Amino acid sequence: MKPSVNRRDSCRLCRGKNLELVLPVAASPIADAYMPTEQLAAAQPLYPLDLYLCNDCGHIQNIDVVDPDLLFRDYIFVTSASQGLVEHYRRYADEVTVDFSVRPGSLVVEIGSNDGSLLGFFKAKGLRVLGVDPARRIAEEATAGGIATLPEFFTSTLAEELRREHGPAAIIAANNVFAHADNMSDIVRGVHSLLADDGVFVFEVSYLPDIVDRFLFDTVYHEHVSYHSLAPLAVFFEGLGMQLFDVQRISSKGGSIRGFAQRIPEGRRRVNSRVTEMLAEEARREFSRPALYQRYGIEISRRKRALAEVIDAALAAGQSVAGYGASTTVTTLMWHFDLTQKLEFLADDNPRKQGLFAPACCLPVLSSDELYTRKPDYVVILAWNYAEPIMKRHHRYLDEGGVFIVPLPELQLIRAGK
Repeated sequence: MKPSVNRRDSCRLCRGKNLELVLPVAASPIADAYMPTEQLAAAQPLYPLDLYLCNDCGHIQNIDVVDPDLLFRDYIFVTSASQGLVEHYRRYADEVTVDFSVRPGSLVVEIGSNDGSLLGFFKAKGLRVLGVDPARRIAEEATAGGIATLPEFFTSTLAEELRREHGPAAIIAANNVFAHADNMSDIVRGVHSLLADDGVFVFEVSYLPDIVDRFLFDTVYHEHVSYHSLAPLAVFFEGLGMQLFDVQRISSKGGSIRGFAQRIPEGRRRVNSRVTEMLAEEARREFSRPALYQRYGIEISRRKRALAEVIDAALAAGQSVAGYGASTTVTTLMWHFDLTQKLEFLADDNPRKQGLFAPACCLPVLSSDELYTRKPDYVVILAWNYAEPIMKRHHRYLDEGGVFIVPLPELQLIRAGK
């Protein structure tokens, strides 16, 4: 039996051995492994989440890699569940098709295509589309829905087979995939193999400066093994026969980049000034040096202490505290901030999460209607990026004397009339 977690001894991008722990993060269970009642007795191990800096190329990464079969074969999130993401992909397909003059009948391949939402927009423009995604059930349903999807991990070997069968791809897309992939080198070799000489590789990833600046540290969980800045990526691509020729800042996932790469020397597009400007800004802020992440860790610890003081005082006074949110980021936040034994339950508006129990700590996930039945004195908005719409939806909770706690980016206690 293969181990459920393996530890790397080299950088995921440059293979350098000079790795330094720069941001300790509390070990946690697999972030989205919310459990039904009948599985509560099953053990859920905790896996390391510490982040390491490669002092050779500047890449930030988790070197403890959970078996991707555990994470992705039975993946449950589908793109179509997020209307905002669907609209994002509609615009994405429009922009890419126009910007690169993609001709009807050209092949578009998406790595990590999920339910085929993006590919559906390309298909509607008269393009041939093919998805590759390891989530077996989702891939099967996408294929049944008209988007041919292979239930596989994308590899260089698979890419060669696809080129023989389908021809070269004008566009290869990979959205929120690079953060998940341990063997990025093999993926990019596959992209190089499958891409047409004048084709474009388009990828989206969360942007490390945004993770730091917006305190999105709770996006650190086991599905994400890399946290990307531009400088290490540019060098990485060049070493594999690809050139990063453009990049755009986008708002998805709290702050991301959309990168564009081409084969070299075949690709003829000039490097956009945005690339050099962003590289210069990363260098100015020293994202390749340990000190930045050490300061970040200090600031995270300060916020943890501030939240603990409020919750511990409430519990000491005999008051009750619940949480709001049952997402992947919530798991990281609860374990790193030591909240798993302090909350009575989690409220969530997703019916698929209601009735389940939070990973390894067995907190029940209930409908947000329970705020009015159970009447907790405090509710920590663990899904803090959505604090405003949550508080707007539940102003009645405040009117009835409850207090919302927003833990990040700075601690806030919200009461009625405040």
